[in-house]
Amino acid sequence: MQIPTLWRNLCFAAIATGALTACGTASAPQDDSAVAGKGQQTGSAPDSAQLETMAADLHKHVKVLASDEFEGRAPASRGEELTVNYLAEQFAAAGLQPGATDSEGRPSWFQQVPVVEMHINSSPLTVTGNGFRKELQPLTDMVTFTQRQTPASALDHSELVFVGYGIVAPENDWNDYAGVDMAGKTAVILVNDPGYATQDKALFNGNAMTYYGRWSYKFEEAARQGADGAIIIHETGAAGYPWEVVSGSWSGAQISLAAEDKNRDRVAVEAWMTGAAAQDIFAAAGLDLATEMEAAKTRGFVAKPLGLNASVQLQNSLRHSDSRNVVAKLPGKTHPDEAVIYTAHWDHLGINDNTAGEDHIFNGAVDNATGTAGLLAMARQIAGMDSRPQRSMLFVAVTAEESGLLGSKYYAEHPVVPLEKTVAGINFDAMGVLGPMRDVIVVGYGNSELEPLLAGVAREQGRYLSPEDHPERGYYYRSDHFSLAKKGVPMLYFDSGTDSFDHSRAWAQQQGENYTAHAYHKPADEYDPNWDLNGAAMDLQLGMRLGLQLANSRTWPNWYQGNEFRAIRDASAEVRR
Repeated sequence: MQIPTLWRNLCFAAIATGALTACGTASAPQDDSAVAGKGQQTGSAPDSAQLETMAADLHKHVKVLASDEFEGRAPASRGEELTVNYLAEQFAAAGLQPGATDSEGRPSWFQQVPVVEMHINSSPLTVTGNGFRKELQPLTDMVTFTQRQTPASALDHSELVFVGYGIVAPENDWNDYAGVDMAGKTAVILVNDPGYATQDKALFNGNAMTYYGRWSYKFEEAARQGADGAIIIHETGAAGYPWEVVSGSWSGAQISLAAEDKNRDRVAVEAWMTGAAAQDIFAAAGLDLATEMEAAKTRGFVAKPLGLNASVQLQNSLRHSDSRNVVAKLPGKTHPDEAVIYTAHWDHLGINDNTAGEDHIFNGAVDNATGTAGLLAMARQIAGMDSRPQRSMLFVAVTAEESGLLGSKYYAEHPVVPLEKTVAGINFDAMGVLGPMRDVIVVGYGNSELEPLLAGVAREQGRYLSPEDHPERGYYYRSDHFSLAKKGVPMLYFDSGTDSFDHSRAWAQQQGENYTAHAYHKPADEYDPNWDLNGAAMDLQLGMRLGLQLANSRTWPNWYQGNEFRAIRDASAEVRR
């Protein structure tokens, strides 16, 4: 679930305080001319004809990909069939080659990604005990789902235990499960992490969310602790999105990678509940939710049984199939075994009949027909050059990002070019549609040696780099670059910022607020022919120029010292000598 960078920076602007802060390591070199509104040199003018062509290509492809005919591009659906075939046809027309292989080793545009689609029918989640009984209703009070690929899953009077943030982090001297046997119990968990909650820069990563703050980690850790179930308490600020995003994303069909063990190592039931529902449950336990949240911020917090039990039944309709990553390749002239990779997810949420209103198609125009169309636009430009680059260029449109970065995770485990020979990558997700912006927002700023290279290219457009306004939202862990980053590949994820060339910040802020409130992960995210896609074209041009710079060099960029992925990359250094 990825809120477009332009929109997310703007819609929270009213509550932002203080200066922008890089969320990388302290040892990361800082180029003051590249960040925080500095270094607005005019530089050499962008290729205006190229930008015009790419903006036109974006309009053309987004219009098709986000059309009702493509049914919201859900994996393992008719919408997927239309989408992946369209992408393969367009990559071929641009002059690229198939980058994957089929089961018989023949060149193919498609990397098969085995998935299981589950339609989950949930009963109300009933909480009982101490004379209390409350039925939490699906969608309005809670959402429940399961990663177990079985026909049914349930909680049967499972004891509720409040485990604070649900984190076990020895390096931070933090263990929310200390002294608790979770067998047969259900963890009740806060979203985000203690650094965000306290704003203590010395705790975890301060305001910037760590992976411990992501919902995916919390469900994984609950399973490691042997819990039966896990329920996250939703908070709009801490999660970074309203309840409607949760209910819209976790209702309807759910997709997961096929697993030989049927994911039996996961908890039986994973769930979210609203803050209001949580308040009622804590009150029934004789506790005040706000007081318990405050206690959970402190090191040494002790998990607390609530004296209540939870029951819920899930009936799962399973369908096994192959989804597909679309892989296109421009072989390098002198080093074809080395590659620069571009990624974007082609999927969105499909059709959800549970959605209120008459329109049930989640077209996903901004998220992420824009990024997918961007791959096609860049591929056409790069393939049309007079001379091929020295290293190969890979364009990978991945599936099932909205289901947990599944397509990129599968690619990272089955790369078509070995990851140790993958030079670097750039991810495009939910591109700006409000025209050119002076600032380039780097998600997870301060992480890698790619950033000063990007800053140099940005100056040629009269632009500058900025860290993200809200590192506490954890956007670095919420798009496909993360799947390759955690395997050691230096990955960039950037987008248009907020400093408009043509309009006021107030105008842009209002547009952003409208999108977040009415369109993000909703049927209203539809293509608009009046969009100004010149800014998105400028971002693509940045990515293209940086990629070509790397492809025509012998450079192997790395993560900065102290970055969590540096050791993984360094372990394969011998292969790149």
